[in-house]
Amino acid sequence: MTPDDERWMRRALDEARRAPDHGDVPVGCVVVCDGEIIASGRNERELRQDPTAHAEVLAIRDAAIALGGWRLVGATLYVTLEPCPMCAGAILQARPERVVWGAPEPVSGSAGSVIDLFRDPRLPTRIPVEQGVLAAESATLLRAFFAERRGG
Repeated sequence: MTPDDERWMRRALDEARRAPDHGDVPVGCVVVCDGEIIASGRNERELRQDPTAHAEVLAIRDAAIALGGWRLVGATLYVTLEPCPMCAGAILQARPERVVWGAPEPVSGSAGSVIDLFRDPRLPTRIPVEQGVLAAESATLLRAFFAERRGG
């Protein structure tokens, strides 16, 4: 873990807090390069009616534009929830330098909980992963969202 990991994860949490405004699960993501946020995203599946509109995918798309290419060279991706298989695949394709995630995703987590695409020896790309950064804050935000959905 680097000294700035909590700082950037707090920014990802800020993004996550905005997702419920449009009915989406509170997951946020920021992409940092050279000490600056170059892209951010939050879940927008409900807003866009798009099953691929996860925080990571939206942030990766904007980061590629900001960097002028599809490889996120020198970038670190911070996401409040462990990536799902789709997002892990997108992250692997984008090739950031590192991935940092908050809360584990026990159903479809693909960065260590259920499977680990980032360390799978059958795949050509490996990306260092730091897990559990501000996990309690991320999990609390998710639990509150789903409790409200269930009526309390």
